[in-house]
Amino acid sequence: MLTFTVHESPDPPADRTDRAERLAFVRDGFSWSAALFTPIWLLVHRLWWPFLGYLGLETLIALLGQRALVHSGWITLAGLALGLIFGLEADTLRRWQLARRGWTTLGAVSGRNADDCERRFFDIWLPSQPILAQPPSVSEATSSGAGAAGGGDAGGGRSLLGALSGARS
Repeated sequence: MLTFTVHESPDPPADRTDRAERLAFVRDGFSWSAALFTPIWLLVHRLWWPFLGYLGLETLIALLGQRALVHSGWITLAGLALGLIFGLEADTLRRWQLARRGWTTLGAVSGRNADDCERRFFDIWLPSQPILAQPPSVSEATSSGAGAAGGGDAGGGRSLLGALSGARS
């Protein structure tokens, strides 16, 4: 089971489709890429302060190893531990960065995969959001010739894309 936190930008658009496209889903859990490639991961995610902290700690570990103040086995263990810590806290660092930039946390969602989590979140979030672009009424759709032959939703259910766009064509 995966868990994601959902974050919204400080200046969300008024239309719910545009708002939905700008939401950030941050996965909660261990990050192998952050553990194995810490400096690259930090730079890719633009985490400048944690990157400087990482450089400082790596420099300290290297200096301790060069001065032979600590056995080389402990130096190796310290480097592995540092990667492990960043792997465990990578997503926390991303949430911290979003919070510093003014993003608000809308909630958390769990599911089997990322698509399932997004669907579950939007199933709950979308009904509470206003529709700015109203869908055409039934009389307008039939008068313009876009009835059932126009590829409308013959099944009666609404797709996620249709729900996000307010069923506009």
